[in-house]
Amino acid sequence: MKAKASATAQKLLNLYRQEHVIIGGWTVINPIFVDEATPDVIKELREMPTGKMLIKHIENLRNGVTPMDSIDTELIPYGGMMAESTLVDIRLNPSEISELNHALSEFTPDRNGLNIIARLNVVHKFGDEWQSAIRSALGSNPELLAKWDIVVKTYRAYQLWDTASQILNQPLDERARAEIQAEMPEYETYLPMFGDAGGELLARLRTFISSIKSDDAH
Repeated sequence: MKAKASATAQKLLNLYRQEHVIIGGWTVINPIFVDEATPDVIKELREMPTGKMLIKHIENLRNGVTPMDSIDTELIPYGGMMAESTLVDIRLNPSEISELNHALSEFTPDRNGLNIIARLNVVHKFGDEWQSAIRSALGSNPELLAKWDIVVKTYRAYQLWDTASQILNQPLDERARAEIQAEMPEYETYLPMFGDAGGELLARLRTFISSIKSDDAH
């Protein structure tokens, strides 16, 4: 279930959509796009809402068409409110439904539970598209879909936990601040799932942003 490219693509999209609230704006985040948009990340972006716009922006930066402190006006995102792309209709056979139903009935919202889900044949076959593919397949089954959403939320929570921990264990700079600011709404949504530990990590993120802003004022 390791989806490093997918996670990086999502982070870049968050930065792209949240530029208007990030101190330093395009000057800060454009270098991040250029540095981290590897071919695998670009592939992931093609399948994400507003991803193609971001790809075009990255191409413009790399080709020198757009300055590193700017963006083409036609590529400015609209708060991430573009219409969601729809997947091709996906159907699971009775055996796959049974396998998934059994696993979801015993799912525990922790790393071990996620590892069990990752090993399912019905999940593994969809590769990095596992989250949206299974969700699409369960669209007509509200009960299983509700259970699947718990899996996706748990996965995202651990993904954010790992990202936040990594950022705070490295030298703190403008890039780190931009990344935290872009994903703060998600941190505030998911980190509380970890109880007191999640609250402490969230407080550290907020303190980091505040301390940087304070430094900027001097």
